[in-house]
Parts: sequence; C-alpha cells; structure tokens
Amino acid sequence: MDFTTRPELTGTFGMVATTHWLASAVGMKLLEAGGNAFDAAVAAGFVLNVVEPHLNGLLGDMPALVWPAGDDAPQMICGQGCAPAGATVAHYRDQGLDLIPGSGLLATVIPGAFDAWMLMLRDHGTMSLREVLEPAIHYAEAGHPILARAAGVIADHAGLFRTEWPTSAAVWLPGDAVPVAGRLFRNPDLAGVWTRLLTEAEAVTGREAQIEAARRAFAQGFVAEAVDNYMRDACVMDGTGARRSGVLTGQDMAGWTATVEPAVQGGYHGWDIWKGGFWTQGPALLQSLTLLAQTGIGDAGPLEADFVHLAVEAMKLAFADREAYYGDPAQFDIPAAHLLSEDYARERAGLIGPWASTEQRPGLVPGLENLAERFVARAARAIPAAKGAGGGEPTMAHLDKREGDTVHLDVVDRWGNMVSATPSGGWLQSNPVVPGLGVPLNTRAQMFWLDEGLPTTLAPGRRPRTTLTPSMARAPDGTRLAFGTPGGDSQDQWQLFLLLRLVHHGMTLQAAIDAPLVLSGHLQSSFYPRGSEPGALLVEPGFAPGAVEALRGRGHRVTQADPWTLGRLTAVARGADGLLRAGATPRLMQAYAAGR
Repeated sequence: MDFTTRPELTGTFGMVATTHWLASAVGMKLLEAGGNAFDAAVAAGFVLNVVEPHLNGLLGDMPALVWPAGDDAPQMICGQGCAPAGATVAHYRDQGLDLIPGSGLLATVIPGAFDAWMLMLRDHGTMSLREVLEPAIHYAEAGHPILARAAGVIADHAGLFRTEWPTSAAVWLPGDAVPVAGRLFRNPDLAGVWTRLLTEAEAVTGREAQIEAARRAFAQGFVAEAVDNYMRDACVMDGTGARRSGVLTGQDMAGWTATVEPAVQGGYHGWDIWKGGFWTQGPALLQSLTLLAQTGIGDAGPLEADFVHLAVEAMKLAFADREAYYGDPAQFDIPAAHLLSEDYARERAGLIGPWASTEQRPGLVPGLENLAERFVARAARAIPAAKGAGGGEPTMAHLDKREGDTVHLDVVDRWGNMVSATPSGGWLQSNPVVPGLGVPLNTRAQMFWLDEGLPTTLAPGRRPRTTLTPSMARAPDGTRLAFGTPGGDSQDQWQLFLLLRLVHHGMTLQAAIDAPLVLSGHLQSSFYPRGSEPGALLVEPGFAPGAVEALRGRGHRVTQADPWTLGRLTAVARGADGLLRAGATPRLMQAYAAGR
C-alpha cells in the first residue's frame, strides 16, 4: 500500500471535506442530526466565514454545484454578484484608472454568497435557518482559535487599519492589539448580523417563509441599509494608494438574486465532468482535457516530466482562450460550442510540442479573431505577476500570508446528494469593515477590464469572469465525485492534476491529493495588477528523479517550491454500491475530511 499523509476515509453515512477542521466537524454534526448534504454544506459554509476571514466572508461570492441524488447531472447555483449600476468604464476611467484596483470600494460587486446559500437551503435542504446558522453564530460570538495565517494577515495590515481603515481596526485589532495565533478570537458584530437575521426571519411561520424573510432582510433590509449608508460617504485607501469612493448601493443589492443554471458538461476517457459556465474559468478545465485527449498523457507516469509537460502546455492554450473569449454569457455571445468542440481541440493540440511555450496563444474563433488579437496585445504589455495591496488570490506564491485566497467544501450524504462549493471574497484585507456588520465587502470587480468591447469589459449588471470553480465528475463505473480547491487562477490547474491521476492511474482520492503539484505562472493573472511570468513553473518536491531537470531541459523556467505548499484540494465520492470516500490536503495543515 502506498503511503498517504492521512487515510482515505470510507463509510456509508456521510462525508464532509473542507479547508478548515471546524467547518468539517460542523458539517458532519448536521448530517448526524438528520440533515442532508445541502444542510451540512450551508452550515459549514457559514462557519468558514468565521474561521477563515482572510479567505472568505459574508459579503463575498460563491458558486456551488449541487447534485441531488435522483438527478442525472448537477446544477450550478450562481452566487456571483454583478457589477453595480454605477460601475461604468467611463466612471472608472474618470478616477484615473487603467486597471481596477485589487482592494478598495471600486473593486466591489454585489455580494452574492449569502443569497446563494439561502437558495440552496430553500430548494434542497431540510433543516431550519436557525439549525444551519447556530454553529457559525457560536464561533463568532464565543470565539474560535484564530489561524496563524489569519493573525499574520492582520499583523501585516495593522498599520493600514489604524491609519486608513478604522472600522477594520475596531474588529480585527481588539484592544488595539494584533490577535495571537491559536487564541480565541471573536467577532460579535458578525454574530449580531446572523442573530438579527434569525430574529426577523422567525417573525414569520414556516421553514421556506423564514428563509425568504432572511433573504429580504439581507438584500433589502438592514444589511443592505448598512452597506448603503456606509457607501454614501466612504472614501478610502485602495490598492493603488489613492483614496476613492465606490458605486455599490442598497438598490443594487435589492435588485439582485442568486440564480440556478445547468452546469457545463465535458467528457474525457469515458468520464463525465461538470463545471460552471463561461462566467467562471471552469470550462478551461474541460478544454484542457479535450486537448489532452489528443495526446499520450495517459502513457506517462503521474510523477514524470512528460505528464507535467503535456498538462501544463495544454493549460496554456486553454487559459489563453479563457482570457480572450470567456465572460458573462448573459451579456456577451460566448463561442462556447466552438471552444469545447473536439474539432477545435484537435486543431489546437498540434501546437503542443516538445518545448515549453513562452507565448500567449489563443485560438482564432471565426468572427471573433479580434478578441484573440487584443488579448495578445494586452499580454505583451502585462507586467510580471506581482502582489497588489490587499490584491487577491496568489499566483506564484500560493501560501503567502499577505494575499487573499479562498475556501472550499465538498459534501456527500447517505442518500447520494452532493455539493461542491468554492466561497471567496470579502477578505479582511480587501476592504474596510462595513460598520455594524463586522465584515468587509468583496473585490471581485478587479477581474473586469476597462477596455471596451471585451466579454470581460466592466459593465453594469455583468458578472465578472471569476476564478471560482467547483467541480463534479462521474466515472465510467457510476462513481460520482465532488472536488475543488482554493487558489485563484491555480484552481483548475490543481484540479486537472487530481483528475488525471484518478482517470489514468486509479489513485485513491487521498493519494491523488497528496501527490506533488505544479503551478504555472505563464497564465495571465485574473487579479490586480494582471501580470504573468511566461514559461514560469513552480514545482513541489516529490516528482520522479530527474523530472525537474528534464522540465528545465524542455524550456520550462522551473522554480523548486517548498514541500507541501501548492494547492488545498478536497474531494468526496460515492460509488455505485453506496460506498462513500473522502480526502483532504495536508497542505496548510488545516483542511480535514470527516465521515463514517
């Protein structure tokens, strides 16, 4: 038996895998209390708001794939809020901007995560609003042992909080002191928000009526009023070092709700794979797989240079198309069928050669060639990947404590219901705390461009093309999987490696998660300042002897990563026989799976 850092969990009752042990324990608690996977996911998601505040928040974003046991395919719940009505290119240009800052009020879109969780609970859950909220209220009110990295982020930003963002200082620097890692940290304002939501919801009778009342209180009631009141007068330091006001209003929040849409399906060696739509980066994983189907990657060992080279070169092509053609299909005619077609993949696969490409090479889609040309021109002007002030999810330094990131959770229950969700945004370092709410706004608008005529041009009511990208799959034997990871542009890189090792090498979930990962810096970052490092490749230790030198010999600009520093993958599965499995990464030493 191959060594793994942890056992792959097996059982028949339920499995929960998240990026924090407290969230996993809470999700399992709700399964034990008779709830289903959707109840458990909602409760775990709210706990992640509390215990990983540097990685996600109540006013952030959240796409989730949901797969009810009796359905043949999952659906996507879109908790990605749109750009506000006042978010026009002209207004942002008038502020002296060429790029949207990585932090600050102009980087904010409508908060979407809460409404998406409520939609999931209403349509698929069985438990009451109180049952799913009480664990998060407890940890916000009574305290949780704050993570070392969360305390580190606060320490790094303490000066900014004291001098520029005093509402953040009041929450994150209790007693004007940086929290001590491992000691109890409380956020009574956040606990108060959820408690008031419960109070207003429980003024009406009936489970669904209470959920709807909470949605109204959030989007049209006191939460939206707090945001609106703050945004009217706030003028704060953003990621460029200038003070600017935002454009989000309570009316923007009142006019938006989470939606449900079909997941986008792809296939690979008899497997079915589902991702979010082209408003996410998810289809880039499907494109990568369709490209790799034209290669001999299945003949390469999972730790060999050939395996890494082919996967990375396929991703470079797929992610170039992401930059040229992806965006909100509700506002732009995305050439989805063309990009996902086998004919297009066969044409593009010929570009994968024995040497590492250092070019950005989007395909030429008939009638939209100008989008490819404009991306290549943008990429030529891009500065090397670098951190913005409070900017966003990291690229070449995944675990740098100064950067915002994301969380993830996967759940499967005894009936076969499954969830894969990737909440993010609203990081404590992204924006000042909204007075009375205990949490800041998100910064997802930094994924828009301020150039007209693109699928990702900033426009009112348009969804940013997010990096958030949960996954689901079905194996030829009927096994269903839910998996994902935080990591910004890296998310589908690491999920691709996980899936290839499952498909071609029959690894267990835990073994595939434990296996070494790489991170390509070639892909243009979705985060301010939108840089890239052509040909750059960060490689964890553990690949086959000689693999790193072989990659260098093929032209990859390899940097050796520290051990256990790339990726935060989690996964759950349900076999056709009803056997459940789960795994979680040892990286960062906080993700855990729980189950029986």
